[in-house]
Amino acid sequence: MKPTPCLLPLATALLLVCTSVGAQSLDARREAMRRAIDQAERGQFDATAAAALRDHPLYGWLEYSALRRGIDSLDTARAQDFLKRYQGQAVAGAFRAVWLPALARRQDWPALLANWQPGNDPGLHCAQLNARLATGQADAAWTGEVQALWRSSGKSLPDACDPVFAALAERGGLTPALRWERIDAAADAQQPGVMRHAARGLPAAELAQANDYAAFVAQPDARALNWPKTARSRRIAADGLAKLARTDPDGAERQLPQYVQALALEPAQQAQVRYQIALWTVASYLPDSARRLAAVPESAYDERLHEWRTREALARGDWPAALAAIRRMPEAQRGDSRWRWFEARMLEKTGNAADAAPLFRAVAGEPTFHGFLAADKLGQPYALCPWTPGDSAQARATVARDPALVRALELSKLARPAWAAREWADALSRFDDTQRRLAVETASEQGWFDRAVFGLKGGQEMRLYTLRFPLHHGDTIRREAARNALDPAWIAAEIRAESIFNPNARSPANAMGLMQVLPATGAAVAKRIGLAGYGGAASLYDPDTNIALGSAYLRQLLDTYDGLPYVTIAAYNAGPTPTARWLSQRPGYDPDLWIETISYKETREYVARVLAFSVIYDWRLNGKAVPLGDRIAGRVGPPSRGFACPAP
Repeated sequence: MKPTPCLLPLATALLLVCTSVGAQSLDARREAMRRAIDQAERGQFDATAAAALRDHPLYGWLEYSALRRGIDSLDTARAQDFLKRYQGQAVAGAFRAVWLPALARRQDWPALLANWQPGNDPGLHCAQLNARLATGQADAAWTGEVQALWRSSGKSLPDACDPVFAALAERGGLTPALRWERIDAAADAQQPGVMRHAARGLPAAELAQANDYAAFVAQPDARALNWPKTARSRRIAADGLAKLARTDPDGAERQLPQYVQALALEPAQQAQVRYQIALWTVASYLPDSARRLAAVPESAYDERLHEWRTREALARGDWPAALAAIRRMPEAQRGDSRWRWFEARMLEKTGNAADAAPLFRAVAGEPTFHGFLAADKLGQPYALCPWTPGDSAQARATVARDPALVRALELSKLARPAWAAREWADALSRFDDTQRRLAVETASEQGWFDRAVFGLKGGQEMRLYTLRFPLHHGDTIRREAARNALDPAWIAAEIRAESIFNPNARSPANAMGLMQVLPATGAAVAKRIGLAGYGGAASLYDPDTNIALGSAYLRQLLDTYDGLPYVTIAAYNAGPTPTARWLSQRPGYDPDLWIETISYKETREYVARVLAFSVIYDWRLNGKAVPLGDRIAGRVGPPSRGFACPAP
């Protein structure tokens, strides 16, 4: 095939390398840049080899890697030269973030002040305040900044702030009133260690009381019944009991009346504690859930507790109570497709099918899990209104050539996600909405699929389904689906939910690759299916291997759970132990009710998300979908439910 010529004005062509040619050049040099960065990070920077990469868009990151290795002894002039050459680029911000703390460690205050820039890092802010203190610039403005930082949070601040606060105290700027202000904020944040730290420097009598308050927040003690009946005592007693309720709701409920009587806790403070008692009881569906929910004043309910009151009634099979709970939700919350679906379901179950019908019709017009369920109930097509923007080729090319975006895309291909995200944010900071969307398209075309999740906004952009639901490794997905008698749309949906098609994804729990397979699980499944060539955990980053193991594991779970995909999906996310508990608690429940009453928020949303994604991937693969009700129940058949865009 002949290459398409670059359609650029001559003046532009003289300044810019054509996008396609530039991409080919980067492809050819990618491994060389990868090796150079790896070597630089190991302290083996090869200046001769690096010279051949000097015109590469990522050369700044290569330099950054070499400079960072010796950051604590880096010559100031060399560092400033780097910042000057890369001024305005993301790599300069990344470098400054590691160099300024190094300057603070060696107390090079003039250099730190000369190169500091305002930001959101409190540690760097404290380093700058320290530098101003050391260079005789601790004026009234300095005092005000430090006091504002002291007040800013009830949580722990970086160690770099300790000498700043100590200096403020020595200068008389940390008054007892300010100390108590932070103690109160720390109590509200349930941070007893911060309370004790803030109390240092209080007069002896006040110090003893402050430490007693901190001890109570850490672990409530009957001594608090003898506290002075002050507003602060009441506030901290409520904070401590609310914290206790998270781990021991029975104990918090038992002790609350004593503090109401001894300290005269206000109604709002009692409600604060009862809220936590109810929340941490109902989250495990303990026997006293309904009673404790009823003890919380309606004024203390928020969306979270409204949801739990509904789930608790659903879990007990008390359909009138569930309906009443939904109808007590705020209007905006009740209008969500999930709760309109369950309001209709509860109307059905209480013999009001006629009243349920208009709710089902309204929900069926939304492309959501519950919207697809409602469409099934009504026997109508699924609502889907894809949007295809009509952007010009020139607009696309202009965005694709943006230097920061070019660097972001190349860093993504080098599996440098943090650096790539910095460059991406830098590019988007200058883009309008259309350019941002085109950047997402460009990223997706080059295999960086998660930008469609993190880079698109609501409204019309949610209708960019081919961007939001990429389909990659399709041949492998189909092969493993056939091998394991699974629906390929389900496998694609699992990949989308687990990794957004990032083969290098790795979770804090060490789940790896496209389907986020744990190494132990991967080894066990590889042995069971006799997967040739499995080379241990590193193999999980290979897309073919990962999809083979993840799909076989799905099949294993599906067989374990009687062919029920919705239970299988829950087990894939949460593991067998909680899944067994949920099955034993609500045997024989309708699938939608069982899913909604899963006690783990992550798993509850994950199951609904994967099932909804499966419908959309059916659309991508087949243009039609297996009805969601059939899919949930494990009834296998050809896609038969169509899609249509509802009339406005």
